[in-house]
Order: sequence, then C-alpha cells, then structure tokens
Amino acid sequence: MKLHKASEGSSGANIIILTGNPENLPKNYLAEREINYMKEQHQQHKLRNFEFNYLDNIVMVRIIELKDEFYQDAEKLRKEGKNAAVFLNNRKIESAEIFPAGIEEYLGIAFAEGMALSNYQFLRYKNDNENKLNTLQKLTLIDNHNKIGEKDLAQLQILIEAVYRARDWINEPLSHLNAPKLAERITELGKESGAHVEVLTQKKIETLKMGGILAVNKGSVDPATFSIMEWKPENPVNDKPIVLVGKGIVFDTGGMNLKPGQHMNNMKMDMAGAAIMANVTGAVAKAGLPLHVVALIPATDNRVDGNAYVTGDVVTMYDNTTVEVVNTDAEGRMIMADALAYAKKYDPELVIDAATLTGSAARAIGAHGIVAMGNATNEMQLLKESGYNVYERIAELPFWEEYAEELKSDIADLKHLGGAEGGAIHAGKFLEHFTGYPYLHLDIAGVAFTEKEKSYHGKGGMGYGLRLLFDFFIHRQ
Repeated sequence: MKLHKASEGSSGANIIILTGNPENLPKNYLAEREINYMKEQHQQHKLRNFEFNYLDNIVMVRIIELKDEFYQDAEKLRKEGKNAAVFLNNRKIESAEIFPAGIEEYLGIAFAEGMALSNYQFLRYKNDNENKLNTLQKLTLIDNHNKIGEKDLAQLQILIEAVYRARDWINEPLSHLNAPKLAERITELGKESGAHVEVLTQKKIETLKMGGILAVNKGSVDPATFSIMEWKPENPVNDKPIVLVGKGIVFDTGGMNLKPGQHMNNMKMDMAGAAIMANVTGAVAKAGLPLHVVALIPATDNRVDGNAYVTGDVVTMYDNTTVEVVNTDAEGRMIMADALAYAKKYDPELVIDAATLTGSAARAIGAHGIVAMGNATNEMQLLKESGYNVYERIAELPFWEEYAEELKSDIADLKHLGGAEGGAIHAGKFLEHFTGYPYLHLDIAGVAFTEKEKSYHGKGGMGYGLRLLFDFFIHRQ
C-alpha cells in the first residue's frame, strides 16, 4: 500500500468523501440531485454510507458522526477506513482518493491509516495466492489547504510497512522462523533501515553466562541468539540511549510444564515483543528520528527434551542472581531478565520492554489494550497519551513492593513466579530486579494475536504496540 497526497482530485478517480455534515458535501464531485438524496436519506433514515457507481469510477460518501474527543474520532475513522478497504477490494479496485470535506485533515489521515492497516494479508503459504490478493495498492489524500505535511505522510508510510513486517514475523511458523532465522530477519532490517545490528551467537551467550537464556534453550535443537540493533544518528537529542527489550520466544510448548489442550496452538506468536521492538527501531531509523535507540532481542524456543530445564532448578543469571525455577512455562521472564541486566552497560535514559508474558495480563483487561507498569512516572504518562493518539491504550497496574516480597525463595536469591493472584505484576517485579534504571514493562499477552478479525488490526499477528511506541518516539524528539 503506497500513500500519496495531492492538492486536488484526479478526473475519473475512485474517490471517498468524508464529512461530518451533509451540508459540506462537495458539488464538484457530486450532482445536486445526489447531494439532495443523501441529505434526505440521512435526515429521515439516519443513513451514513453511500456509493455511486459511474461505470468508470466509484464515488463513496461517508457521513461520520464526530465526538468531542479527537482520539475517539480518529479511531472511528480508522474503523471506517477498514470497511471502505473491504468494499473496494471486493470490487477489485486498485486505487482511491480520500477527500476530507469540512473535517480536520488528521481524520483523513486516520481513515487512510485504517485502510492501509486492514489491507495486510499473510498468504505466503497459500497456493494460487495471486487470486486471493487484495487489489487495493494506492491511496491519495486530497489536501486542498496544504495541511498534510510530506513528513507526516512519509512517517505514516514507514509505520505501515513496519506493522506489516512485524505481523509477518509473528505469523511465521517455527518451521520457517526459529531463533537464528529471526536474527537473520533483524540483520536484514538493519541493512534496510540503516541501523547497526550485531548478533551474539550461542557460543557468545555461553561466554557471557546468560543463564536465563541458556536454561530455556536447553531443550531446543536450535541455538539461541541475542540480537542487538542500534540506531545512533549524529547529535541525538538524548544523551543516553533509550533501550527496548523484546521477548523472542519463537515457539513456546511450556517446556516440561507442557501447555495443555489448545493453549499451544498459536505459540508461534510468543515472539511478538521481539517483532515489535525490532521493527519500531527500524522505523525510527528509516524516519531518521534524532534519537539514540537500542533494541535487545533474546531469542530461543521453549521445547521439551531430555536435557530441558525443570521445576526446582536453580539458574545463575547474567548478573549473577540465582533464580529458583517454579514453572518452566514462565520462560519469557528468564530470557528477558538477562537482556534487562545486559542493558545496564548502555547506562540508559529509559528501558521499555514488551512481551507476551502472562495470561494474567490478558485476563485482567481482555484484548482491549496493554498492561503496563514501571517506575518511570513521566514516561508512563507520555506513553498513555500516545496510547490514546493511536488507540493502543495503556492500563497501568500497581508496582508495589509487596509483590516483590512474594518472589522470595528458600533456596535462591528469588523465585521467578509468585502466587496465583497478581501474576502480571509478579512478572513485572521479577524483571524489575534486573534493572536499576528508569523502566517500563509492557505485557502484550492480550493483544499480540487474534483468532478472529479485529477491525483494521486484522486476524493473526497484529503488531499491537508498535504504533504506540513509534508515536511515543515522534513526540519525544
């Protein structure tokens, strides 16, 4: 999907007219009788969607009921954009122009964003996929008043491509994306974006004594990897880097605490945090944002083998902390802890991690947002604001010291699992032990993958959290 802008519409183009008031319908695109018909139908029957087929082009009209809150209006336009994309693809349309008539231009951008995000497909393993491909390829925003900046449109294009790539990675099965192949994808992204990538091999991980990663990897036939992706422009606005850590469990069986029933079916998505953090770093680099950003991606699968780690094991972590293993299905925090401890070498301004970490987070708020906690109060507020901007919202949980008390172990420095209640917070407090810097933890377990189509987020891997972080970085320049 390619995005463009123009000062006026093209003759004979497929056009989508967006308005909050039928009185603002443009006469240069519609006949007077058509305008009167829509006014009448809207007034009498509350109809809001209209299509006129002129054989050589289609004119669509969407009358949007706008609210006072800009973020609610923008989200409504994204969802309307998804519906428009479905309509055009069903009619094999390849391009369309979007004309905001009497509404703010940012709403037109949100509409285009919804269209573009919903146009994503994962057809790599389908035969005859050309006949299944969406036809829509080009969107043009009509900007009569020159209020849409080229930079804004370019950043949206970069963001759309980053979300597509993240979704691709999340949707890939283990047979095609194990830990070494994930490192290869990150390396390719680095070359494409201009970010520097270094991949620590299994031997290097062993030399560094990253015990958490090595413990989880003991049951695997594939080596673990630890990818470091860094974007450091000239004269960055931050003296110290912002470090991103993404969980890269490319498949999770639960280990010796094997997942029951249906709970293993979609565990290829357990590296969604890695996909988000690598791709938002790539997007920051492509956009040339003046920020020093480092992404750390520990990666392995969590499989069952005769040498797999088991409940009761004591693991010595990268920072020499000893950890009692309570459940091998709580593997994500083990590899994340080593990465968070490694992050100290950068003396970071801020560290943000993202992980499909706990079912507790999903049960707490469902599939409607991201569970977050941490000690960086100002950054948390900014992240919440970005959450509303892109409608990937943040639900902050308490980070009280009492939760850390429940991680005390009788035989080691701490255990990696707390009690039955407050599981998402216990996981966050466990990770906090390995920090010692301003820190935010994002548990994306409820929003990483969807079995049913979810508006413009689609079906399968959603890349949820990437747009949130990109907006956070844009406003941090």
